[in-house]
Amino acid sequence: MDSFNTMWNRKEKVVIIMGQTGTGKSRLSIDLATRFSAEVINCDKMQVYEGLDIVTNKVTEEEQCGIPHHLLGVINPNEDFTASDFRRVAMLKIESILARKRLPIIVGGSNSFIEALVDDEELEFRSNYHCCFIWVDVSLPLLHSFVSKRVDQMVKIGLVEEVREMFEPNADYTKGIRRAIGVPEMDHYLRVEATVDEETRVKLLDVAINQIKVNTCNLACRQLQKIYRLRTLPGWNIHRIDATDVFLANGRDMGDAWEKLVAGPSTMIVAEFLYDDDEDQTVGIVVPTNDSILTNVIMGMAVAATQ
Repeated sequence: MDSFNTMWNRKEKVVIIMGQTGTGKSRLSIDLATRFSAEVINCDKMQVYEGLDIVTNKVTEEEQCGIPHHLLGVINPNEDFTASDFRRVAMLKIESILARKRLPIIVGGSNSFIEALVDDEELEFRSNYHCCFIWVDVSLPLLHSFVSKRVDQMVKIGLVEEVREMFEPNADYTKGIRRAIGVPEMDHYLRVEATVDEETRVKLLDVAINQIKVNTCNLACRQLQKIYRLRTLPGWNIHRIDATDVFLANGRDMGDAWEKLVAGPSTMIVAEFLYDDDEDQTVGIVVPTNDSILTNVIMGMAVAATQ
């Protein structure tokens, strides 16, 4: 792969993976990071906070597969971390990653953070970086069913206990990590669970869980609307990857479908983005990893470029 080093001298570039909650953005970012020399920057506005790993559905250390992750579970849960804060810190992280000759992959569903970074008032990002946008999309009815089942799974592995540990009767649900879906919805249940009978307790918990599901589905709708809006703006050439059929598959077929419909096409998009450069500046180097699929893609593009 060292022979590719000279071909990968290009102006600094950044990949951004976006999409609705539950579509597999984190999984794709890790897939791509294992195929390219990359590091991941989280841009989920709740996952930046320390704590509530189940509620915020943070990618686990095992799932990270050794890929460095930045801005994941590092902010004080009682502080507000704004879009401006994200832009400032993310720019520093991007520079640090590029200085190590690695590819920054920004991933998350907080489109307000992404927009604040890419279209800042000073045009700092656009002036310094070229960006590849990948949108992982899933049919909303199917996604709503999936996220509802995911909430049930989160409850099974400890969502209620996790929220109970940080519950405070006078908590401010407009600030910090307590804004996360899954926290305000549990408030009434946690206030009265010790003073009501078992039947009432079960009913109140069901109400809270159902509200979490409704609010999560509403979040997916808002995220989709924001992506539609961003696609209409200049400079937002967003590549849509339809993962619907992956969610319809089962077992081993699901893994095969993911590679065929999501990971494979996204690898092609990123490889073409990194290799194809019409700019005169060549300040960054991105070196692909030893992945046979990726090697074949790059070899094919290299041959085509000489013809």
